[in-house]
Amino acid sequence: MDLSQKQITSFQKFIWDFYANNGREFAWRNIDNSYAIVVSEIMLQQTQTHRVAQKYELWLAEFPDFASLAQAPLRDILSVWQGLGYNRRAMALQKIAQRIVAEFDGELSSDPEVLITFPSIGPNTAASICAFAFNKPTVFIETNIRAVFIHSFFKDKKEISDKEIYPLVAQTVDKNNPREWYYALMDYGVFLKAQHTNPSRKSVHHAKQSKFEGSDRQVRGMMLRFLTAKPCTLEELIVDSKKDALRVQKIVEQLCAEGFIKKEAQFFSIF
Repeated sequence: MDLSQKQITSFQKFIWDFYANNGREFAWRNIDNSYAIVVSEIMLQQTQTHRVAQKYELWLAEFPDFASLAQAPLRDILSVWQGLGYNRRAMALQKIAQRIVAEFDGELSSDPEVLITFPSIGPNTAASICAFAFNKPTVFIETNIRAVFIHSFFKDKKEISDKEIYPLVAQTVDKNNPREWYYALMDYGVFLKAQHTNPSRKSVHHAKQSKFEGSDRQVRGMMLRFLTAKPCTLEELIVDSKKDALRVQKIVEQLCAEGFIKKEAQFFSIF
């Protein structure tokens, strides 16, 4: 779909007007700190902003830059991360920091093609980091942006692909201020979801998040929480978690294989 200049101008004005009156404020917005932007973008993957807001500044207080994060014990990292879920992201953040320190003299690249070679950074996250850290007019889609474009340009269509949305995002991005433009889009997307049935349900990429309570994700988080406090035997983990023994054993073995924990004698502990 090709938009006319009139359509683009009208859409941009609407979004900017909405943002002027309804823009949200977060500690990770409008800052000149590429490390903090990387932290926020990884934290915000699959996690609501209010939960990230509770951890973000605590994280920066404990690990203020790439160098401090690169050399921190994994136990300390997981302890601070606790409550955000998807603990692989915390490990990925440290691996990102270690590579930036080792290969890039501690400086974050502003090239999305470089950033996508880092763990937990795909094309959309790479582009969003460049927009927010360097104010570059990159093009990306996330859940709230998707909702805006579906609501605005695909009212009578279902099964909408991001391939259809992406050209519209590219055509309408405000090249003079892409950083705040994307803030504005996301804030309008949050508003739409609160006022209407989530427009993203019309996307072919929409998937309802699986239930957390009672899931293996919950048990994994429980195991890591126990082990950030102290080393434990398998028997202690089973008793403390009150979960099925075979299930706990399987999850502990997975955490060992993934490099989260190690076993010494009869005790498991975090690396």
